[in-house]
Amino acid sequence: MTMHSPEKSRSLFRSTASTVAAALLIFQFVLIAATVNYVVLPMAQRSADDLAAIIILSAKTWVELPPETREDFELELLRQHQLMLFHDVSPLPPRTAFLPYLNLLDNALSARLGKPISVKVTDLETTWFWAEIPAGRKLIRIGFPKSRINTDPPMMLLLALLATIVLTLVTALILARRITRPLAQFSLAAQRIGEGNIPEPLADNGIQELSSLVTTFNQMAVQVREHLANRTTMLAGISHDLRTPLARMRLVIEMLPETVDPRMIERLQRDIDSMNVLIGEFLVLSRDLQKETPEQINLKQMLHALAEDAAVEGIRIDCDAQADLIIPAGPVSLHRVLLNLISNAARYGGGKPVQIESRLSRDAVVIRIMDRGPGIPPHEVGKVFRPFYRVESSRNDSTGGSGLGLAIVRQLTEANGWEIELRARTGGGTEVILRIPLSESQQEQP
Repeated sequence: MTMHSPEKSRSLFRSTASTVAAALLIFQFVLIAATVNYVVLPMAQRSADDLAAIIILSAKTWVELPPETREDFELELLRQHQLMLFHDVSPLPPRTAFLPYLNLLDNALSARLGKPISVKVTDLETTWFWAEIPAGRKLIRIGFPKSRINTDPPMMLLLALLATIVLTLVTALILARRITRPLAQFSLAAQRIGEGNIPEPLADNGIQELSSLVTTFNQMAVQVREHLANRTTMLAGISHDLRTPLARMRLVIEMLPETVDPRMIERLQRDIDSMNVLIGEFLVLSRDLQKETPEQINLKQMLHALAEDAAVEGIRIDCDAQADLIIPAGPVSLHRVLLNLISNAARYGGGKPVQIESRLSRDAVVIRIMDRGPGIPPHEVGKVFRPFYRVESSRNDSTGGSGLGLAIVRQLTEANGWEIELRARTGGGTEVILRIPLSESQQEQP
């Protein structure tokens, strides 16, 4: 199980932005609907009614005028009102386009004449609208250009909708960023503390609700730094105080007379060696680890060197390392992690060979260390990285370690940004997967 595999969830930024955007969009739609229904529509109806009155009055006036004055009336009508009048004309085809204003004009004309009237549309050089008005046994056609009303409701609604969406989304993103940016800084700082690093003090962004939290967090970071420093100093002193009497005990053992049982002396020496190893591992675990400066490492050479060292101790290692695999990593940290993992696999491998593989994937170097031991029960996998925790079956002097090896591995991998995962092998045993991520420039290299 990977050490950083919590259940995925939506980010706070996305959730906040979507909530604010939805609220603002609903508000804008309600506002547009109210404006259209209570402002734009009444004004358009009034305008259409006034235009219908002028059209009908013009048609009736033309019919009642003497024939010799009608031409002057037509010119005056065109010049003053942009209305063009014809008489004794054939009907135009029905209108097919949907134009809201013309629908209002149809209703106004029909209401005034008491019969259905439908405005027609022709498109010569410019679009003209025509109303055919029956007056004095004649069919009077009065038209006006589209420029006379000078409106385009569909385009207005489209632009208003686009502007609403764009401004709403931009506003939502800005508001969400203002809310989530301080929380992201807190999260990053808390993550650095969890990795054993001390973050820089957070800056006060001036937001009243967050100022006290920033102050408290900075004070906590200082307290953690002081605690780690005190712990390191205390453990260094404990190490010195413990190792000094251990050295004296080892000297006393060497000076014991030959009459003392050799098996007892050997047991005492083993106990002293175990205590020295335990003190060393505990100091490594408790140290304030920082990310080690990466160096170019020949991974194959390091793995084969570890395999040769293990062979000296009677541990068989089958190493299948990709040739010429040069990776940037902290040499001391990587060596310690691999050594602990190999030692752990050999200790619990039941005397069977330990297999090591290294491969270059798309974005990381993957190292697998596999054994054929009894394996780790599924309910124990998440616990084996705890300090001093050992699987129940390994708690004996012959196979049980100090319980710090995997805890040190986790601390080193987290400090260096690596990933560690444990899996059960088919057929028995455990597979440890160590991933060392590569930067984009490193991924592009052959």
